[in-house]
Amino acid sequence: MGVLTLRCFSVTCNVFMDSFSFIANADPVAIEAQYLAWRAQPEAVDPSWASFFKGFDFAVTHGNGAVGGGAAPDRDHLVKELHVVHLIHAYRTRGHLLSKTNPIRPRKDRDPGVALHYHMLSDADLDTRFGAGVLIGLENATLKTIIEKLESTYTRAIGIEYMHIRDTHIREWCRDYFESTAHNYIIPLEKKKRILSKLNEAVVFESFLHKKYVGQKRFSLEGGENTIPALDALINKSASLGVEMVAIGMAHRGRLNVLANTLGKTYEYIFNEFEGNTLADTTFGDGDVKYHLGFSSLVKTSEGKDVRLELVPNPSHLEAVNPVIEGYVRGEAELMYEGDLSRVLPILIHGDAALAGQGIVYEVAQMSQLRGYQTGGTVHFVINNQIGFTTDFDDARSSDYSTAVAKVVDAPVIHVNGDDAEAVVYAMEFAAAFRQKFNRDVYVDMLCYRRHGHNESDEPKFTQPSLYALIDKHPNPREVYNQALIARGEIDADLAKTYEKNFQSLLQDRLNMVKQKQLPELKTFIDQEWAQMRKSTPEDFRQSPSTAITAEQIKQVGDALTSYPANISPIKKVQKLIDERRQMLADGKINWALGELLAYGSILLDGKPVRLSGQDVERGTFSHRHALIRDEKTSERYNPLSQIAQGKAKFSVYNSLLSEYAVLGFEYGYSLASPHGLTIWEAQFGDFANGAQTVIDQFLSSGESKWQKMSGLVMLLPHGYEGQGPEHSNARPERFLQLSAEYNMVVANVTTPANFFHLIRRQMAWPFRKPLVVMSPKALLRHPLCVSSLKEVEQGQFQELIVDECVDKKVKRVLFCSGKIYYDLLNRKLAEQREDIALVRVEQLHPMPEQKIEEVYARFPKAEYYWVQEEPKNMGYWTYILRYEPNQKMKLISRKASASPATGYAKVHEREQQEILDKAFQI
Repeated sequence: MGVLTLRCFSVTCNVFMDSFSFIANADPVAIEAQYLAWRAQPEAVDPSWASFFKGFDFAVTHGNGAVGGGAAPDRDHLVKELHVVHLIHAYRTRGHLLSKTNPIRPRKDRDPGVALHYHMLSDADLDTRFGAGVLIGLENATLKTIIEKLESTYTRAIGIEYMHIRDTHIREWCRDYFESTAHNYIIPLEKKKRILSKLNEAVVFESFLHKKYVGQKRFSLEGGENTIPALDALINKSASLGVEMVAIGMAHRGRLNVLANTLGKTYEYIFNEFEGNTLADTTFGDGDVKYHLGFSSLVKTSEGKDVRLELVPNPSHLEAVNPVIEGYVRGEAELMYEGDLSRVLPILIHGDAALAGQGIVYEVAQMSQLRGYQTGGTVHFVINNQIGFTTDFDDARSSDYSTAVAKVVDAPVIHVNGDDAEAVVYAMEFAAAFRQKFNRDVYVDMLCYRRHGHNESDEPKFTQPSLYALIDKHPNPREVYNQALIARGEIDADLAKTYEKNFQSLLQDRLNMVKQKQLPELKTFIDQEWAQMRKSTPEDFRQSPSTAITAEQIKQVGDALTSYPANISPIKKVQKLIDERRQMLADGKINWALGELLAYGSILLDGKPVRLSGQDVERGTFSHRHALIRDEKTSERYNPLSQIAQGKAKFSVYNSLLSEYAVLGFEYGYSLASPHGLTIWEAQFGDFANGAQTVIDQFLSSGESKWQKMSGLVMLLPHGYEGQGPEHSNARPERFLQLSAEYNMVVANVTTPANFFHLIRRQMAWPFRKPLVVMSPKALLRHPLCVSSLKEVEQGQFQELIVDECVDKKVKRVLFCSGKIYYDLLNRKLAEQREDIALVRVEQLHPMPEQKIEEVYARFPKAEYYWVQEEPKNMGYWTYILRYEPNQKMKLISRKASASPATGYAKVHEREQQEILDKAFQI
């Protein structure tokens, strides 16, 4: 068969195979009739049939010589050719189910359907030559040879899933790359020595720690040591394709080994942590265990290229770091690499049980191609030790593979034997090439085992006695690879022993140094941007810095907010809102939305970017914000605030997917990469934040204390009792206040647009960063009294506590409150003309403005003091207030303690609200 003919048949059949199932089930007589009709009049049959018959005719005529001089091929042979095509399709689709990827035990039989009888073929056909072999690069090959090629490609130490990918171009790229390289992957000797060296580092490091620190938890990598050459290969290949920064997220399994042998954290510092020596600054924070810590470094690849490596800290919540990594990488790309996602690479290292079992994995997968959250594709590497703590894999998931989530986003999956080092390296280089080519996710599933129990003191034979009987006898991956190289005559048997001896000696030397002298604190690679920040002090919270802006800045932002280009035609309701904004500014007033957007615009004028994301944030849940204007006919977006910074800073606003956990984690990660930018997440309703509680508990509130990682992330949580029921009333401020201590974050419930303006600007004015949690308003967005003057924006700063004007000597009762309840109290006070009541708004709950509260006590020494809240007694602020009220000067007025945040009945809500007000004003 000529080259052109070969290519024609190959391309035709490969394209045709996607719709091949109906051909396989067709009646041979019908196929023959179609074929004869095509030969007589090609244009008379369906184009897809015509394409297939054209390629087939070439193959049969020039391959077997069975057809010539215009004669038709044998009908039975024609049908069998189709069956061989179907067999090839089956191997491509399900051959991975036969791949020899399990290093410990035979894999579970899932009947991949590639046996000859499934395709109406038999052993009698093995010596028959078929033109279909051209599909896999075999011209005029016997069925036996075709099957041998298929098995050497699809059923050895690597299995691949790619036929589920709907994009034909991507699917064909995977097919061509894999079929042209997987069966004859050639590695130069020097590269093999590098693989052996990295394996040696991984194995000896674990062995050394196991002997020197008996019983100490380290969550070893033993059984999965090929992770280290895998990461080495991925980083080197990615760097050669343009990657300059790599961020890694992983749980504790193997973390110490990755820190030491991938990121280059020195062995002596790791030994210090085992010795219990404290290297970090103990004057601030509480620190974390060694297998949760992060690290950053600058390394050189095998080609001499510099690559920044970041291992982000992670708690024991295994997959919780996933969205954090994605946000961090997106931030790095936008702020340091000009938005070029091909220069940054997120790597997520999973355990098989966590990948299959934790919902955050699915949420992050759904983010991967969204414009507000895409990161250019993530390489997912699964350390698949076939067990989750003590749970067998067939009790841990319903899917065949833990990587089933990959099919949600049409990502290819390579399954690879964790004992075959070269196959693992091949898989990672495939992943790097795919990611850089298509900027999409890719999964590498390395099947291995866990040498010990969940930790080194755990007994795995309690639950997996037969499995661990096999593991006990199994050589480690370095020994497996070493023996393979020796057997192939590629290295001397003494080389591996030399590697081990030298490395053991190095580790012992480093340990001796640690025992002799404690080392100074390790200084890692730190971004210059973060180096400009300092830690906060208690004095920083006693008086807020000035955050006023000029009349000129107000005009500049106001003009941008009230104008749009001629090619944009907003709907009438939005036009009315724009007109109202223009009139308010002319009157020297701002409502909540204007105060918020003025804050963002002024920050942009300062040259600092602003990013806002969450559900419905473009317009706002309550249709108040309208940060973007959409054209009525085309739905084209127009971003008014993006016009004012003149390229200095970017205003980004993204409606998020319907997720809290992943999106908040993403924005937290983004804030870590953006010390001089304002990053905001808004919940649709405040109580929906409980879906992201893991991020709040493990990262936001404690990240600085545990890992010395500052974040200025802002959370806007709509909160307030307006009769909307249990799920739309309460943002659970008590939970945030319970987490508040040691100046770790700011919790606020603000009552005026101007004070909110100053609060937001303060985030950027501080020379440090703190998370800000705001119980943001709902009804107040349009409340007639919730309006500020522009003069309040042009002067002053954030007010932590506000005392209403009153005649001091007439005051008999002081009502402390926070948030929307203030306006209910104010309306009652104005209606009854009560001069004996003083209203005090605590705008910032944490850090508590204690000095200012003491000043209130001193100002009204003879009054009685009440804390008034609309939340139930066991919620809201009261239990937090008691931390600062040892003498209990204040008494409480609130709803009764309740299991549910709010009633679902409107009349009951009104009665409860009225009772609160009655008690507050009853003297």
